[in-house]
Amino acid sequence: MIEFEGVTKFYKTVIGVNDLTFRLGTGAFGLLGPNGSGKTTLLNLILGQLRPTMGSVKVFGVDPWRDESILRRIGYCPASELLLPNVSAREWVTYQTEMVGFSRTAAAELAERALRDVGLPPAAAERPIGGYSLGMRQRTKLAQAIAHRPDLLILDEPFNGLDPVGRHEMNELLTGYLADGRSVLLASHVLHEVEVIRPEFLLISGGRLLASGSPAEVRRLLIDLPNEIQLQVDDAARVAERLVATGLVDSLKVIDRQHLTVMTRESGKLLEYFPRLAAEGWPVRRLGTLDESLQDLFTMLMRRHRGEI
Repeated sequence: MIEFEGVTKFYKTVIGVNDLTFRLGTGAFGLLGPNGSGKTTLLNLILGQLRPTMGSVKVFGVDPWRDESILRRIGYCPASELLLPNVSAREWVTYQTEMVGFSRTAAAELAERALRDVGLPPAAAERPIGGYSLGMRQRTKLAQAIAHRPDLLILDEPFNGLDPVGRHEMNELLTGYLADGRSVLLASHVLHEVEVIRPEFLLISGGRLLASGSPAEVRRLLIDLPNEIQLQVDDAARVAERLVATGLVDSLKVIDRQHLTVMTRESGKLLEYFPRLAAEGWPVRRLGTLDESLQDLFTMLMRRHRGEI
């Protein structure tokens, strides 16, 4: 479905993406990376909005830069804000659907169905977008992406502005989309948002593809890398003594009587020790690892790439 072969994109002296080679078949894929990692550049190369400086991009077997007809098979929900204050959602989604080749009548019918699917009430769909909440604008962007029922749906930070109900509805919609045999590429900096659709992952940072694999493989990667673990316990000083005695701790900091932070290169083995610690009368009440932004993970992967760890 998507093929990158030695793809590099320069913005004058700045590298957007660097020597990317991968192939994606049909299914669900999560593109993960911190802000500025190259995610948007990669997506724009897939959409044919950018031309690679070196290498080749193929989507459904054709070069998207040279053959814009491929866009009829792709739906795109951008991360950028929707700035059309005097246009209604119905008008905008209808127009966007016409742009990919449908008649006005067919586009209007597809737009109505898409707006219903994303949960935007008919009365709201007739109002100017300028009066919408962030969540309503996000639903509108999603509606235009799915209205023409594309084979590949590309979503850039689609959960921004959605409340818990909206996030659940988004997950249901994406799950149904995949069940119909279509594909989804979801770009985000939040791991748990992407995990819901059970994708294969691409981890990108600094314009480079650092790792790829299933959710389980990414979780194992988190364990195998040097990791900072935050613990809540009943007596931090006594637990600290026991953890140091294991030989699995690189450094340790007692924050207060019930909280401590451990840096370890043996996360898996240390986690296996916690049940024994509880059996000795010192249970771990709460455990935290990397923050949800994944910044720590990508920093460590970049250090590994440079041979520092």
